[in-house]
Amino acid sequence: MSSIASELERGGFVALLHGNADPDALASAFAVQSCFPDVTIWTPGGTDRMAKEMTRSLGISLSESEERPPGTLVVLDTSGPEQLPPGIDFSGAIVIDHHTRTDRWSSARTYYCDDSKSSCSEIVIELLKVAGKSVPKEVALALMAGILTDTGMFKFGRPSALRAFADLMETNGVQMDEATAIVHMDSDISERISQLRGAQRLKYWKIGDFIVASSQGSAYEASVCKALIGLGADVVFVGSQRGDNFRISARATQEMVRTGVHLGKLLGGVGSETSNGGGGHPGAAGITGVGDVEAILNISVESTIKLLKRVADGLPGDG
Repeated sequence: MSSIASELERGGFVALLHGNADPDALASAFAVQSCFPDVTIWTPGGTDRMAKEMTRSLGISLSESEERPPGTLVVLDTSGPEQLPPGIDFSGAIVIDHHTRTDRWSSARTYYCDDSKSSCSEIVIELLKVAGKSVPKEVALALMAGILTDTGMFKFGRPSALRAFADLMETNGVQMDEATAIVHMDSDISERISQLRGAQRLKYWKIGDFIVASSQGSAYEASVCKALIGLGADVVFVGSQRGDNFRISARATQEMVRTGVHLGKLLGGVGSETSNGGGGHPGAAGITGVGDVEAILNISVESTIKLLKRVADGLPGDG
């Protein structure tokens, strides 16, 4: 960590984020940009709706150009290179992540992964402390938003996330309503329609006392997952097809996680099996790549069913 901090002090970095970057990724990059010299935030795959609102409300400067800005890469909150545009040379890059550790970053010069953290924002907070940096209030608000979203408003938070969040509140005089206001967004009509269509296209399987569900759509995969969990599913996979490429989001209840389900590892295995990139957290993960989304959904469901049958038989989960 101190070595990374020393490098960043030299400046001239490009903070690269995964496609459809979320608040945790954006907050991590904003903190690095604000506290170290000459850092450009590069989001060639764009940002999600909540991150866009953060960009506006906090005045974050970033580049969404397909052309790479000049500088050394520091890749943040990205579980694997497949989440980034093809053709990027990572040989000189620093990678900072909190997802399941993977060998897919073997080409990077420095790979720092702490999968005990609920969010990448927590790692960046530690990085700033090691570097002796004070955190401006706008950066504190962003980091708090990153923690809130990646912990599902603390439903999936670990003690370290609560401590980091409380420290930011106390040090910067931030009230809880100020932090939650940044991540509060009403669903627009298109998102609600996607949720309804996801329910229409729902398939489900009952394994003992567990329910696994899958669906297909064209947008808002993560939001549709949450809606289907709300309908009563224990594990959900929602996918979309865009030409030859597909994208799948997955969610599991905390009860499933406690029984041994780890969606990040499960989709990591599916990714290896299908030559695609998958990974994430125990209760929230994704997989992207080239192929038929229905086939990948079926493989994901089959892997989950095998896992849950082991759990139902009293055997330890292995994914």
